[in-house]
Amino acid sequence: MALPPIHHRTLDLDGVEVFYREAGPADAPVVLLPHGYPSSSFQYRNYLPALADRWRLIAPDYPGFGYSGTPEHFDYSFDGYAGFLERFTQALGLTRYALYLHDYGSQIGLRLAIRAPERVAALILQNGDIYEDVLGPKYQALKAYWANPSAAAREKLAGAVSEEGFRDEFLGEVAPHLASRISPDLWKLSWPLMRTPKRREIAVGLMEGLKENLGWFPRYQAYLREHRPPTLIVWGPQDGYMPEASARAWLRDLPDAELHLLEGGHWALETNLEEIVALSRDFLGRVHP
Repeated sequence: MALPPIHHRTLDLDGVEVFYREAGPADAPVVLLPHGYPSSSFQYRNYLPALADRWRLIAPDYPGFGYSGTPEHFDYSFDGYAGFLERFTQALGLTRYALYLHDYGSQIGLRLAIRAPERVAALILQNGDIYEDVLGPKYQALKAYWANPSAAAREKLAGAVSEEGFRDEFLGEVAPHLASRISPDLWKLSWPLMRTPKRREIAVGLMEGLKENLGWFPRYQAYLREHRPPTLIVWGPQDGYMPEASARAWLRDLPDAELHLLEGGHWALETNLEEIVALSRDFLGRVHP
């Protein structure tokens, strides 16, 4: 069966050129896919057409990432990106959607959900963290910086915003037989789009902003308890930032969520695409048909 095409579009949003990928019928139920660090909507390139026969999938590049613009006067923070996502959905007339939450996209997407909970039909969670007590060991370097934000420590953070740093992010802790499934395109194509001084500074600023973001964790959890959106959790536990305990923690506030632990890591869409697609289709077919 031929897969539906992906359309690559741009729109002017408050004077900022925003790039996004879209697949599926215009009148189909919507799945909105905010991306994570250090990628862009490119991370969803295989997932979009696999569901586009029944759903309309939309994945934007944030300002400062991917093929979107990098405006001088923009709030490059988690809250700023949530505001961007809200304006983006309004510009496209999206009034109801499922959210796919991964990495930074989990916090940005949940801030969007808090702003307009009535628009959220369902959540698909994949390696996103909102529980401080189960953060993985790779957070130690960030915590050390937050405790002592010296110039030297900041320079070490900036050093991670590099091609080699991106390679480490994408390969992570996955077993060798899985690492061979992760295309070098991920870091080879992401790095040239992020290596300008402005974009590198944005990336470091978001790492610093993770400390402030910890204060939002109870608010994210309260949203989940209050609204109980139908939720599918698909998780790669071979993840130094968000191990298996991070996945199970979501069940504290979403005890009815469906949890599936896969043989994969942080970038499970690269290694476990077929499983995630099958689980997503079954789940969305029941809760967001």
